[in-house]
Amino acid sequence: MAVCIAVIAKENCPLYIRSVPTQGELKFHYTVHTSLDVVEEKISGVGKALADQRELYLGLLYPTEDYKVYGYVTNSKVKFVIVVDSSNTSLRDNEIRSMFRKLHNSFTDVMCNPFYNPGDPIQSKAFDSIVSTMMVQAC
Repeated sequence: MAVCIAVIAKENCPLYIRSVPTQGELKFHYTVHTSLDVVEEKISGVGKALADQRELYLGLLYPTEDYKVYGYVTNSKVKFVIVVDSSNTSLRDNEIRSMFRKLHNSFTDVMCNPFYNPGDPIQSKAFDSIVSTMMVQAC
């Protein structure tokens, strides 16, 4: 199900990208970066209600033939993107939300590490293991 998970910094540079089929890694990099335009459109929506602006989960950004791309933005404008295999129809929206919550909690743990410099690529083994379990759970 989850074939790619990415964390993108406020300045739209990748902090972490991991994909399951490593031979198609470049394709997932392209998919993640093209989804950033949709993320920017959704978070800069003019005339939104105040309640909508507090919603971190952006939902389905766009579907392709093979994948569905979901987005999430933190209060500090760090973006999470999860690419899911579209052949799996049993995956529900609340399961995607829980995946983003786990990812956000793990990202917060990385940020709380005094040895991590914000803006550097994420190289935490704990973060990597959380992402691995999310990808294994999905598959």
